[in-house]
Amino acid sequence: MTAPATITLPMMRENLYSAVVSDALDGLGFKNQSPRRQFTPYTGTSLLVGRCKTTLWVDMAHVDPRPYELELQAVDACQPDDVLIAAAGGSVRSGIWGELLTTAARNRGCVGAVVDGAIRDVAKIRPMNFPVYARSTCVYDSLNRQRVVDVDIPVEIDGVSFGPGCLVFADEDGVVVVPREVETEAIQRAWDKVHAENVVRDAIRDGMKAVDAFAKYGVL
Repeated sequence: MTAPATITLPMMRENLYSAVVSDALDGLGFKNQSPRRQFTPYTGTSLLVGRCKTTLWVDMAHVDPRPYELELQAVDACQPDDVLIAAAGGSVRSGIWGELLTTAARNRGCVGAVVDGAIRDVAKIRPMNFPVYARSTCVYDSLNRQRVVDVDIPVEIDGVSFGPGCLVFADEDGVVVVPREVETEAIQRAWDKVHAENVVRDAIRDGMKAVDAFAKYGVL
């Protein structure tokens, strides 16, 4: 099945997944697009696809003169299909994402969050159908422990750059970000591979050996 001229976000959510997108990026020479740190899908395992809304977090140990300022501004500025990216360096000093931020982000059309740190209020977030991928959980509030210092800028997670507006995919296998300069080709390649894999899968189910299937179709 040939890729359509335009592959929309709903079509990506229905047909693609993180590993096949990573494979497509590999084929284009982009071999470092997925953090090797493990992210847990604490509030749902469905595929998360959207565009990066980036926030940069730091640890702190003093009284914050403007508590929650930039994180609230970032959430209020979310657009439909955004994914909130919280680059916190893997810190578990506090739970930087919780029920109230989820509610506010969801109201703005944000479709999920990827948190390189800890979250809290998991039981309250889970029924909201808002996927949050994070490193861990922590009961502590972020007040005077962590804060956002910049928004809508390129951030790094485990050496992988997440740029504002870049496509991001997250599921149980991992998190993958697609650079804007290769987005169209990467998504088309991923689409083609998914449908080729379906053909190979059917052939193997019908009795073809794996070696023979790879020799014939060149897909694994």
